[in-house]
Amino acid sequence: MAISSWPFEVDPVHFFGWADNVFTKQECEKIIKLATKGKLIESQVGFGQPEVKTNKDVRISKIKWVAPTKEFEWVFRKLTDATTNLNNKFFKFDLFGCIEGLQFTSYKAPGGKYDKHVDRSLGGVVRKLSISVQLSDPTTYQGGDLCFYTGEGPHRVSKKQGTVIAFPSFVQHQIQPVTKGQRYSLVSWITGKPFK
Repeated sequence: MAISSWPFEVDPVHFFGWADNVFTKQECEKIIKLATKGKLIESQVGFGQPEVKTNKDVRISKIKWVAPTKEFEWVFRKLTDATTNLNNKFFKFDLFGCIEGLQFTSYKAPGGKYDKHVDRSLGGVVRKLSISVQLSDPTTYQGGDLCFYTGEGPHRVSKKQGTVIAFPSFVQHQIQPVTKGQRYSLVSWITGKPFK
C-alpha cells in the first residue's frame, strides 16, 4: 500500500528584508520637500472594512498620497527597482504592481504612532508586500521605531536614512510613538495574485 504525501519544500519567505542607501540624503530631503507642499490629511484606519475612520487610539499621523507625476516619477522608478531586488532576494512572491500609489507619512512628537497591525484585510486589495522608506535623518527625532512582531518581542529595524524595508503584508508591525521631533516615511503596498 503506497503512502501519499504532499511534497516538502523549504519556505523561502523572510519576515523582512532591507537595502541601505537606496535613496541619498539629498533625495530623501527632496522627497520630504515635495511631499510637504500643500496640506497633509489625518490618517485613518480600517483598510478593507466597511467603515474607514480616524482613530487616534490606534494611529496618529498625517499623510499625503503621491502619484507618479513628473516630479515623482524618479521616486517610483527607483523604488520599483529596489522592491524587485528585495522580493527576489527575500520573498520570491508573484507580484504585478503598485496600484495604490505611495503614501507619504508624517509622525510628529509627541505621540505620532501606528499601533500593531497588518496591512492585509479580508475583502480588500491583495496586498502581498509592504514597503517602507526611511526618509528622516535619525538624529532629528526620537522614538518612531518600525518594529516587527514575529514571535520574540519587537524587532526594531534600521532607522538609517534612505533605507528601503520590505516585508510580507501579513506580518504584524507598528510604528512606536515619536517622543521628539518628526519622522517622515514613504510607504507602499505591492499587489499580486492571491496566495494559494
